[in-house]
Amino acid sequence: MTIKEIAKLAGVSISTVSKIVNNKDQNINPETRNRVLKIVKEYNYTPYGTVKNISTAKTFVLGVLLRDGTACGQMLRGILKAAHEKGYAVLLFDSFQSPEQELKHITSLCKNKIDGLLWDPAGPESLAHEHYFTEAGIPVIYLNTPYAAETLCIDFQKLGYLCTERLLHWRHAKVGCLVKEDSHRSHEVFEGFKNCLFDHQLSLFDGMELHLGDPSCIQTLSTSGITAIVSSHFSESLALYKELDKLHYQIPSDFSLISLVSDSRESTCFPPLSTCTIPYGELGYQACQTLITVCERSEAAALPLSLESYYSINHEESINTPPSLRGQKFVVLGSINADVTLTVDGFPETGKSTLITNSSSCAGGKGTNQSIGSARLGHEAILIGKVGNDADAGLIFDALSQNQLTTEGIYKDSGSQTGKAYVYVQKDGEVTITYIPGANLRLTAEDIRSQKALFESCEFCLLSMDIPMEAAMETATIAKKHSVRTILKPSALSTLPEVFYRTTDIFVPNQQEALTFCPHIDTIEGQAEYFYKRGMPVVIITLGSEGCYVRAHHLRKFLPAADFTAVDATGGADAFISALAVHLSDGYPLENAIQIAQYAAGFCISRQGVTNALIDKESLHAYIGQVEPELLQF
Repeated sequence: MTIKEIAKLAGVSISTVSKIVNNKDQNINPETRNRVLKIVKEYNYTPYGTVKNISTAKTFVLGVLLRDGTACGQMLRGILKAAHEKGYAVLLFDSFQSPEQELKHITSLCKNKIDGLLWDPAGPESLAHEHYFTEAGIPVIYLNTPYAAETLCIDFQKLGYLCTERLLHWRHAKVGCLVKEDSHRSHEVFEGFKNCLFDHQLSLFDGMELHLGDPSCIQTLSTSGITAIVSSHFSESLALYKELDKLHYQIPSDFSLISLVSDSRESTCFPPLSTCTIPYGELGYQACQTLITVCERSEAAALPLSLESYYSINHEESINTPPSLRGQKFVVLGSINADVTLTVDGFPETGKSTLITNSSSCAGGKGTNQSIGSARLGHEAILIGKVGNDADAGLIFDALSQNQLTTEGIYKDSGSQTGKAYVYVQKDGEVTITYIPGANLRLTAEDIRSQKALFESCEFCLLSMDIPMEAAMETATIAKKHSVRTILKPSALSTLPEVFYRTTDIFVPNQQEALTFCPHIDTIEGQAEYFYKRGMPVVIITLGSEGCYVRAHHLRKFLPAADFTAVDATGGADAFISALAVHLSDGYPLENAIQIAQYAAGFCISRQGVTNALIDKESLHAYIGQVEPELLQF
């Protein structure tokens, strides 16, 4: 390709092309210059001036000079991507942290007449060599270095602040920061960590800066009261994980951990640590684009670089509330759905159109509801179940995360969709539900067995029978082996297998379900007596607005419902069961716990939806303290 051919393709004179490629184009229209440059790059035209060693000729080659290339894979990918898009080649040099080697690379870069340089200096003394590039007319953009006054860089203080703030959201008050010795990244992360604690009025303390090289590090974690850790390096996080595992500490049960990671692919392997990916790729891409605009003297040259939109945490699987703030742990099994609630004047009928006056979507299903209900009332709940690999699964995970619930017991099944329920609600609060079981039907007994470790140290198992029977039976059996008390809600069953009479501690059917299992008995008291004599120590038959009837060893009694106007009865039973478990766990007598649970159910049915209507313990007790304070005194 000759200069004459380039000029013809661009529709300009030969002299115009010559001026542009030799950087003598001050009086040429920018649109013309950009059009010519585009053609020059596309056809790899080499100006004659380059052969004649004219230093101002464009080469369409960028230099990248790194302090240490071993940790810059993602940044290089971003640089190469941007360079390729703009028609530039890249010369890459690695100084291996050696100032002497770096100087040799500087002379080589100047000799090769690069158009511009992205530079991560080996040390502060390296800046004395900048004059070589200035004299050669090579613009320089500094990358990610603390030594230069103007540098395009990752804001590690911001990342440290973000990670610390997430742990504070989970109610951790004493957080440590795991750092590397002599690391600029660690220093900046630690500064962001301290700033976050200061902004949230939390005291700094001795021992909050952790070094694995310090022999007393693990002992400090054991004795200092630290409940969560921010780590500046993923390698340090893995090393800490191994050290804690040797001492039988578990993440996130004993400690919460969140780490920065250079490459998001690292954090996809076991163990599933919560990470914030350092956006090196985006830094390289944007820095290279900025350098090219400088090289081509665009009017939009050297715009400020912001990467804040890329600062995010991937998941919260290694984060939990501090052990001291958790009540006894519950394990929860039941359906996991995305609920679509439709407000209607009347339920759908064959041959008639039904007007929907309002609609909303949220996470739902008995398993989800009871987990969130327990968490709102201050107890750790671990939900076991299956979702699909779809957008609705994201809705579920977001809801659990917002309520500080872990997702370690949830499987993703790419072969099915997340369960979905369509909830029709009449003005009087009556409900009818249609649903797509989806991934709920894929939960197996083997899935439950593989999660049996989650039953250890649990006090209650909240089991709803809207999951496959084999999974429910395995759940009840494992709970019994681990001395976990089971509260059974027999949803959607026509018969109740014998295993549940032997494994259920608290049986909570509604009036229709009770009648289904013993149709030969027509009284509530008689039905409750039937279940009690079959081996269930506590039977609570819920009666909607009429309250409930309870049969236990020293208790046979109707208890009235709390006085609330029903707006949406969908989650009343879930609110009741989670509040019942929490207050029994907290030591309340059975009768008090049932009556408190009826208030929790009342609050739930008085608002549309379920998860947003589940009440927290402080609000629940404040209300009961005004209307029936004796329930809280035992």
